[in-house]
Amino acid sequence: MRGQENKENKERAFALWLCSLPGVGDRTAEKLLQHFGTWENVYRAKEEEITPYLRKGSLEAFLESREKTSPMERYRGLQERGIGFVIRSDKEYPDRLREIPDPPQGIFYRGRLPDNRRPAVAVIGARDCSEYGRYVASELGRELGRRGISVISGMARGIDGISQEKALETGGVSYGVLGCGVDICYPRQNRPLYDRLLQEGGLLSSYVPGTPPLARNFPPRNRIVSGLADALVVIEARDRSGTLITVDMALEQGKEVYVVPGRVTDRLSDGCNRLLKQGAGVFLSPEEFLRELSELTAGRWKTETAETEEAETAETETEGSMEGTEKEPEEGTVRCGPDPLAPELVPIYRALDLCPLSVEQIGERVKGGLDERKLSLYLMQLCMLKRAVQVSPGHFRRVSP
Repeated sequence: MRGQENKENKERAFALWLCSLPGVGDRTAEKLLQHFGTWENVYRAKEEEITPYLRKGSLEAFLESREKTSPMERYRGLQERGIGFVIRSDKEYPDRLREIPDPPQGIFYRGRLPDNRRPAVAVIGARDCSEYGRYVASELGRELGRRGISVISGMARGIDGISQEKALETGGVSYGVLGCGVDICYPRQNRPLYDRLLQEGGLLSSYVPGTPPLARNFPPRNRIVSGLADALVVIEARDRSGTLITVDMALEQGKEVYVVPGRVTDRLSDGCNRLLKQGAGVFLSPEEFLRELSELTAGRWKTETAETEEAETAETETEGSMEGTEKEPEEGTVRCGPDPLAPELVPIYRALDLCPLSVEQIGERVKGGLDERKLSLYLMQLCMLKRAVQVSPGHFRRVSP
């Protein structure tokens, strides 16, 4: 057993060495592996044998690095820094990535790797998202986390990071796929999320530690985001958004793509609405999406979801059978969590939308009308009850129970 482990570590070390060379991408590495049989054989190949596969600059780097570098020392140095590395021959390598076209030869990671037995959903969208997009990402992230479904994303600001944060807040698991080395936090403002993913999920990259977040790194990164998921959900994307690159890769991989529809006047929804026109699945609610995902994954996680739903049904039935334990709200009230709203607040709450509205717009929606002073007072009461939020001076949106 010990000998087998040493053999695997040795092969990883030679793969790591090759993956670290400039100009040697996954496709070149695959050709070398197919020809020479093992990573060690690639390392020990004669110059004339390796020349047909590498460009001049890469060949020079290959020969120079072989003279100066010990693959095992580099591999041990990686381990000492708390960075893991797996290759496709390892049983720990994510199963979903094996199935995509052009899978990465090796994956660097911090924290842990995705559990192959756990369902996974990629959530992506605009960095400069709207309040509506923020709301949908929050609700979806929470529900996925609560159901034990891994959230895969790029740890970017906006939709990506919001969905991941909310999944973790509910005790769920999330994984960030980076367009730089796993030892680099990008973007910097997401440092709290980066640190939390280290503890409660994982950070993955096909790039060598120390690689900066260059623009050219992100399209190849995106194929890993979609590749690690069973389905992809897009929440807000402009017509020429980089998000659409991930969608194209997901479709090439045979993944199901769901899109949150948006208003035709909203430029943040142009890309989403175009995807819907092209036949993407419509995301209407987390609950409906999860039902479809259960069918899509053919029972891979159906038991876990069914148990959750059965428990919730049983709890509801038990509560309903306990006569006299809870006073029914008076007619005309709306229940908000455990407490009903006062009758005078009900029409105000119903007039609110998930998209921010001005006080004047809200007033126009209230039957019978209200003077602006009283309306503002009621809106502040709803904010105190956490049933509304003021997103900017004079503009409010609904918070669902």
